[in-house]
Amino acid sequence: MQKLSRKFKTGASAIAVLVVLFGVYGFRKLQALAADPVGEKDCRPAADGGEQGKIDLERIKAIAPLPGVKWSQLGGSINDASCLNKTEIYGVVEVHSVEDIAKTLAFARDNKLSLTTAGVRHSMGGQAFRKGGVVLDMRGFNRIELNENTRSVTVQPGATWHDIQNVLHPRFAVRAMQSTDIFSVGGSISVNAHGMDHQAGALAKSIKSMRVMLADGSLKTVSPTENRELFDLVVGGYGLFGVIVEAELDIADNLVYQTGRRMLDYKEFPALFANEIEKDANVGLMYGHLSTAPSTFLKEMLLYTYTRVDGTDFKRQPLGEVSGVKVRRLTVNLSKQGPLFQELKWFSEKHIEHRMETCTVSRAQAIGSAEACLVSRNDPMHDSVPYLRNALPNDTDILHEYFIPRSQFVSFVDGMRKVLTDNKTNLLNASVRIVHQERNFLTYAPEPAFSLVLYINQSTDDEGNRRMKKATEELIDLTVAHKGRFFLPYQLYYSRDQLQRSYPQINDFFAAKRKYDPGEVFTNTFYQKYSS
Repeated sequence: MQKLSRKFKTGASAIAVLVVLFGVYGFRKLQALAADPVGEKDCRPAADGGEQGKIDLERIKAIAPLPGVKWSQLGGSINDASCLNKTEIYGVVEVHSVEDIAKTLAFARDNKLSLTTAGVRHSMGGQAFRKGGVVLDMRGFNRIELNENTRSVTVQPGATWHDIQNVLHPRFAVRAMQSTDIFSVGGSISVNAHGMDHQAGALAKSIKSMRVMLADGSLKTVSPTENRELFDLVVGGYGLFGVIVEAELDIADNLVYQTGRRMLDYKEFPALFANEIEKDANVGLMYGHLSTAPSTFLKEMLLYTYTRVDGTDFKRQPLGEVSGVKVRRLTVNLSKQGPLFQELKWFSEKHIEHRMETCTVSRAQAIGSAEACLVSRNDPMHDSVPYLRNALPNDTDILHEYFIPRSQFVSFVDGMRKVLTDNKTNLLNASVRIVHQERNFLTYAPEPAFSLVLYINQSTDDEGNRRMKKATEELIDLTVAHKGRFFLPYQLYYSRDQLQRSYPQINDFFAAKRKYDPGEVFTNTFYQKYSS
């Protein structure tokens, strides 16, 4: 999930803006838009479950609980971050050890139940559960061990990047992760996540080795040099080949960067990246935001860069948590209310937010510019985005991501602008990232690409889903026409034919899944829908 705005201090400028907004929009409405969430949203009833549509609670009570394993839930339902995929399940097991996984796996095999693994459940298409299945809740299986001699960190899959950064800071930093820190390592590996470091590539390139429990209960060590076929299937394999029980990841130095930003026309970006940024090894992190304001929709682009500053006399501050959550949440939610507020949000990002950014690194000597803002590598990614959670009823925000060959960027953005405009899609944020060729089996990047990450607001009723489905189908057709691929962790609005055209290796992927798991124990909603 992408960062929608920079960290900022609440001060006179923010207060002045709020005063104006109060007058324009009304006190109670603004209160509702800024309000903290109360628990998880319950957007829609559970979906019809097909052949496993009725959960036999008497059977559950007769079989479970499994001795020696803690069930946090028997029967009931589960959902994901979209709040659109409420699904009835057999139950949820809290995982705290490898033995918990082995016992639950044997239980699932013996009782002909499907098994899935779940972290924070930010995949939005049922990749972490299935109707009638058993869910392994991995969040409590989260040990982190720093290996300074080998410059690596060994983690259990439930560990979040937020917690890993707290262990590594101030000396070390994560090499590859998403731009926000809420995700679990197991989930990030299962989608082969990528982030702000355009040099590091996706997470696969940072994995030294993993231990994986297969469907028969055996443990395998997989790496780029050992059991490579299985390694390439587990990375970006959506939990269908086994349960990751441990991963050793490369880490980086917690370098100090000077922040930079520039405004440009979106058509200038491919040449700018190729001729300048890609050739400058000192640019350690970067991303772009395309305009979501109606007047400049997907035409203006703000490019953010983090350029290495040499020196040894830096003092890195402890990693801080997000401040001004209510104001930030209000900014995001106001932009859902119509063109005026969309224009104000983009104006704020262009002209105000950077003046209030938090500079977290100090230096004993002057660096030549009083305007320079220094941050450590960890700082831009240490954001748990609490402002994206809200108390708005019948409202949810959905991620899309499209990987486009770099030569096709301008044409694709032009086509995307038409699709989103024609469908009156409420686009909250559009980020641009860099991906290299990825060699895992179900790769989203068979060649170097630009990634376009869309954050879209929709209502949770049938009409909202219908409109989102139509826009998704059209964006996928556009992507395929530009020889690109769409990211699979999101809503399952695409057809089997669209999946086949975007991922021509999908049938071989499903065949490999049945080879390693002939009983199809590891089965999620995505596999259930598209494998037959």
